[in-house]
Amino acid sequence: MSELAEWDIVTGVGITALGVAAGRAMETHRDGGLVSDPYAEAFVRAAATPVPMPTRLDATDEREMPWTSMADYMGVRSRFFDDYFAEVARAGVDQVVLLAAGLDVRAYRLDWPDGTTVYELDAPKVLSFKDDVLAQQGAAPRADRRVVSVDLREDWRGPLREKGFDPGRPSAWLAEGLLPFLPNAAKERLFRFVSELSAPGSRFEVEHIDDVRGMLQEESAQRARDLFGVDIETLWPDDGPFAAAAWLADHEWEVDVVRSSEVAERLGRTLDGPDHDPARSSVFVTAVRL
Repeated sequence: MSELAEWDIVTGVGITALGVAAGRAMETHRDGGLVSDPYAEAFVRAAATPVPMPTRLDATDEREMPWTSMADYMGVRSRFFDDYFAEVARAGVDQVVLLAAGLDVRAYRLDWPDGTTVYELDAPKVLSFKDDVLAQQGAAPRADRRVVSVDLREDWRGPLREKGFDPGRPSAWLAEGLLPFLPNAAKERLFRFVSELSAPGSRFEVEHIDDVRGMLQEESAQRARDLFGVDIETLWPDDGPFAAAAWLADHEWEVDVVRSSEVAERLGRTLDGPDHDPARSSVFVTAVRL
């Protein structure tokens, strides 16, 4: 196992998963929230973070961090992907793969048809923390949940298949909050592995940011350091753009792309972060295997 897979929940990429959980917790507790995550707050409270993270909007200080914008985006993103999985379930796809699952608890909070298996791939220490907190909460999955401890920069196909994944049947994949942390070569390898394991009719949902580096102007970079206690620029490879939708379209996927701000409008929200905020620079790529 690579050292890169040894992130725990309060260092490196692991702590960004806590930031996402904090966003989902704030969205869960607000009136008219777009997502309900009953365990997000428990994750934040269980972790000894370098900097305290709020879990409710009425406890935030907007001067130190645009928490409302963060909660808005996490709500829109989470709801979009929740709806994606609802559609997947209606289509009869019963193999779900969460790439870099982090503190995602969709196996626990979504209504899955009987016989659905949810595979969660991530670093072992992150998955261990997650399992400990869920056990303390008495949580029970609503699907057959199988964790796969891997480094997604390496070859994870074997470990996934060893857990029972069947590449001969359609599957549904999600890469949420993952691509910015992968160099372009690893992004392409990830897409190649997903394509290889996806039978016709499989689906792949990807969150993609057009210009990752452009997001981190000095003010936002400093806020990220204040929030996560880590220089997030060091976590994002200094590569050029990666054309996610074009790659998939060129490799036998039917592709549709929508900007997150457009999704927000459909859901009655306005994403009004700064110009380089993910709310303005991210797209959701939906692909169906031909």
